[in-house]
Amino acid sequence: MFQTRSDSSFTLRLMMIGGGLLLIFACMFAFSKTVSAHGYINDPASRAIQCKNGLNTNCGPIIYEPQSLEGPKGFPAAGPADGKIASAGLAGFSQLDQQSATRWNKVNMTSGTNNFTWIFTARHATTSYRYFITKPDWNPNAPLTRAQFDLTPFCTINGNGQQPPSTLTHTCNVPQRDGYHVILGVWDIADTQNAWYIVIDAQFGAGDNVAPTAPTNLAVSNVGTTTATLTWGASTDNKAVAGYEVYNGGNVIATTTANQTTANLTNLLAGTSYNLSVKAFDTSGNRSPNSNSVQFTTTQLPVDVTPPTNPTGLHVMGTPTSTSVTLMWNASTDDSGIAGYRIYNGSTVIATVTGTATEKEVTGLSPNSQYSFTVRAYDSSNNESGDSNAVSVTTPDGPSATPWAPNTTYTANTLVSYNGKVYKCIQNHTSLPGWEPSNVPALWQLQP
Repeated sequence: MFQTRSDSSFTLRLMMIGGGLLLIFACMFAFSKTVSAHGYINDPASRAIQCKNGLNTNCGPIIYEPQSLEGPKGFPAAGPADGKIASAGLAGFSQLDQQSATRWNKVNMTSGTNNFTWIFTARHATTSYRYFITKPDWNPNAPLTRAQFDLTPFCTINGNGQQPPSTLTHTCNVPQRDGYHVILGVWDIADTQNAWYIVIDAQFGAGDNVAPTAPTNLAVSNVGTTTATLTWGASTDNKAVAGYEVYNGGNVIATTTANQTTANLTNLLAGTSYNLSVKAFDTSGNRSPNSNSVQFTTTQLPVDVTPPTNPTGLHVMGTPTSTSVTLMWNASTDDSGIAGYRIYNGSTVIATVTGTATEKEVTGLSPNSQYSFTVRAYDSSNNESGDSNAVSVTTPDGPSATPWAPNTTYTANTLVSYNGKVYKCIQNHTSLPGWEPSNVPALWQLQP
């Protein structure tokens, strides 16, 4: 772009402008990654959700997105660095890594059988869910490191490569502990290189185990196409009510503070029936029984026959691999809102995006193959836009790999193929049935 250096001042100005543009693009990319994040432990209340609920203070931006603690998978051999486990290694959430015996509000727990409930704002194919706990002699006033944890999970749930429902509960046997301990829940993703890292601050033994009374006289008013207003009578507690959670069935859809006994609900679905109730919670994370329930149906939208505008600016992000490519485009608009996007190769849909995200890693491609991608938007009435601009991509040759097989001896750095993907052996071992590369990330690393 620059042909001479004769005007150093002009060159400097261009460099400053270019740097500014790079910063803008970086921020845009960071935001696009944020909106793709998808899950947290809601009960027992994790550190992040207690930040959102106001039970933890000075938490930083995690209060807006407790579902965003996504980092590299492979814990404990890989994953977030020591001292950054609670933030999943994300600099924007570094406040979560502050650690002392009194820094965080704690939920009361007992050793033995406990339920752990996840809330997923979007869902991923899952390898496993694993739960770790700090050692009996850990130091609560030192940073959270691998040395602080018992690195053998006390509970492992196989995800079987399936997407979880929006709410999922695991029943686990928690080891014997006394006093303050930290539980780490790890959600290992099957089709990306990442995992979610969720910490729970737990108090074992004596503490407040008295739940608030149930809210009373729940009522609904001002029901619209996507909105409704709830009101209820306040709960009481032996210490203090900290806030209220609004449930649709078993899913939390809104949270209020202790002095707020009204919730103005937004982003409901038009023409949809709801069955709502409210629970109070206290500063120890105890939850009341349900209030009475209210049922209503939002107003149906008029018939929508207008498609969204065409997506624009479709382009490739980064360098394609032999089996994948990341696409990004500019958002479409629609009177009733964008429900998602469909990615086409020629006339065939090969990937979809649900919601308003405008970036997608398309996987399952073939090495040394040519593709012609376009994107179309669709709305909640399934009206589909026209094509975006087309982008042609030729995938490079893939690494040389042999098909994985059970009862075979593999050495470190060996490449195998399994279900259309390539994996590298991490440590010497003899494979067994059930040790497929996608099931044992401690032995195999998915290759880009």
